[in-house]
Amino acid sequence: MDAFVLEIGGPILRAGIPGLCERARQMLEANHEARFICDVGALIDPDAAMVDALARLQLTALRLGRRVELIDAGEELRDLLAWMGLEDVIPLCAKLSLEPERQSEQREQTRGVQEEADPADPIS
Repeated sequence: MDAFVLEIGGPILRAGIPGLCERARQMLEANHEARFICDVGALIDPDAAMVDALARLQLTALRLGRRVELIDAGEELRDLLAWMGLEDVIPLCAKLSLEPERQSEQREQTRGVQEEADPADPIS
């Protein structure tokens, strides 16, 4: 499934929220089949205005039968969403988890298995 991403960075003033929602509405109407992902990785010191903006973006998307998913949400933003009871309303992108990704272990090179002949075994 295709996706389009709206990057949000820097502080968001409450006065800028209607313009942000209008931009999102236009993007949603122009991209009917794509997932709407909001990249919030550049946010520093998220606050109530940022959560308000995200909630209003979600409301804008829901009015059009769509959903906003967050990508690259920092721990502070996730904690703030949970504290405000909105972690289920504004979900993280499905490919993200709350735990850091783990790298697979380095494995030793597989060595051949050598079997010793059993003198009691008639096949050997």
